[in-house]
Amino acid sequence: MADENRLIDDRDLRFLLFEHLHAERLCALPHFADHSQQTFELYLAEAARLARQVVFQSYKPMDEQAAYFKDGRVHTHPLMRDLYPQIVELGMLTAARPYAVDGQQLPLCVYSMAASYLMAANLSAFGYCMLTTGAAHLIESFGSDALRRDYMQPMYGGQWTGTMALTEPDAGSSLGDLRTRARPAGGHYLIDGSKVFISGGDNTLSENIVHLALARIEGAAPGVKGISLFVVPKRRLQDDALVDNDVAAAGTFHKLGWRGIPSIALNFGEGGDCHGYLVGEPGRGLHYMFQMMNEARINIGLHGVATASVAYQQALLYARSRPQGRRLGAGADAPQVPIIEHADVRRMLLRQKTIVEGGLALVAVTARYADLAEHAANPAERERAQALLDLLTPITKSYPAEKGFEANTLAVQVHGGYGYTSEYLPEAWLRDQKLNSIHEGTTGIQSLDLLGRKVFRSAGATLGPLLEEIAHAIEQAREAGLGDLADALASARDGLETTSTALLTKAASDPDLALSHSADYLELASTVVVGWQWLAMATLAGRALDTGCEAHDEPFYRGKLQAARYYAATELPRVAALAALCQSCETSYHAMPSEWF
Repeated sequence: MADENRLIDDRDLRFLLFEHLHAERLCALPHFADHSQQTFELYLAEAARLARQVVFQSYKPMDEQAAYFKDGRVHTHPLMRDLYPQIVELGMLTAARPYAVDGQQLPLCVYSMAASYLMAANLSAFGYCMLTTGAAHLIESFGSDALRRDYMQPMYGGQWTGTMALTEPDAGSSLGDLRTRARPAGGHYLIDGSKVFISGGDNTLSENIVHLALARIEGAAPGVKGISLFVVPKRRLQDDALVDNDVAAAGTFHKLGWRGIPSIALNFGEGGDCHGYLVGEPGRGLHYMFQMMNEARINIGLHGVATASVAYQQALLYARSRPQGRRLGAGADAPQVPIIEHADVRRMLLRQKTIVEGGLALVAVTARYADLAEHAANPAERERAQALLDLLTPITKSYPAEKGFEANTLAVQVHGGYGYTSEYLPEAWLRDQKLNSIHEGTTGIQSLDLLGRKVFRSAGATLGPLLEEIAHAIEQAREAGLGDLADALASARDGLETTSTALLTKAASDPDLALSHSADYLELASTVVVGWQWLAMATLAGRALDTGCEAHDEPFYRGKLQAARYYAATELPRVAALAALCQSCETSYHAMPSEWF
């Protein structure tokens, strides 16, 4: 592996999967019984090879030559015509899907770590795959046999791509206000309306694009209860042939990042002949769509980690190879040293390391709970895993995006003046990263989901399994002789618990005020959750060092311990201030009228 193509740390990824999460133990479950650690390793290796040798080389050209709108359609970069079939051949569309739809039945945690290589190499290129899989999975889960045959199969087969079409010009994230209309027409519905910010909504990559679109059946109730889900293809099947379906691209948005996958405006039914096919039951559209949205939120979290990781790896390579300055006290004739020898550069690199590796652990553990929620041996295990998955999803989406942006700014900083030039890639990854905090629900929306829907609606019950998991990690760390790190997390855990209880009490009398610091609560919870992962990793590293690991592994484990200590010293103390802020329900912006701004 060439250092300049180092996207994700192989050793860290395998540490997460096989030392921390023991992904191989999933093979004891019937759904994964055909697999072994060896098959997992082989898939990871193939993903890494394709990412490093092929996909990474496409990133800069696709960022520099964005998809564009001309003659009524969107033209994607010509490199995608070669890239996409190779991603499909690797099985990335169906690797985590069951054999019944020609999948490989890989655990989601293994698939996600394999996908991280491709995301780090070129997240726009992988975006077509992510969206197509999510849309096809909706049809697989809720569609009729005819829809599965006619539309799901070509999507999973790689012939057609797919999208999620939710957002409208006047509704934005307020999906209950959408206006796209569906009128019954005997066997299908006639769809008319407009959608915006549809990633991959048109391309020159595939012969057809299948939109999973939300619309309101004529006469349906207002609000979210009246929303239904439809398959709306760009070209519909008619007498075994594809014909135009009155779906028109209206133009592209010129984006800050993710330039390789277009974000477009779509018009349905301008000619009155856009056919849509109902998925599942009327009025259940938003419920169904949450499957794709929650999958996408975990994927966006993984995008955030991958984008921070590739920038961190490049910053590390640059810092080791860039000579500048001398050690303190050295004479003017002393040789220059690599900038990694300067303490402040090591500070920036260590902060990136804690964000990247903590974020990757967060995504991996969340994906493993998704595996257990669907395939664990008994209902109690599945229920517990689902509760943890539901609680962790908004954290997994938000932490890597928000902290990943900070990591990416540090990668630019490490490169100095070269960092903000387009000759080097950190500035492009910084642009890409910003989109992750907006895609699939902004950080503010995720914070309301975490506190309002997950904590308040359950009267705090959803926190129980998480607090138990954290307590177990604290106990394990103490047994391993890491009492100081265990104490730091125990204090932070108490802050999360007491803050949650205080806000629940406040919500009983003033829910609006109790939610006013939801963003701070999300940051508090994220800090504790990632601290939990760092403590668990530190415990494993400490044990490996105590029992005599291989000499070549010693720097890896010592780096893990040092990063955990850095996180405990610099991040966990922030929990106390966040807890005090949330519990105070401080009203500066809550009570400030718009005319005061």
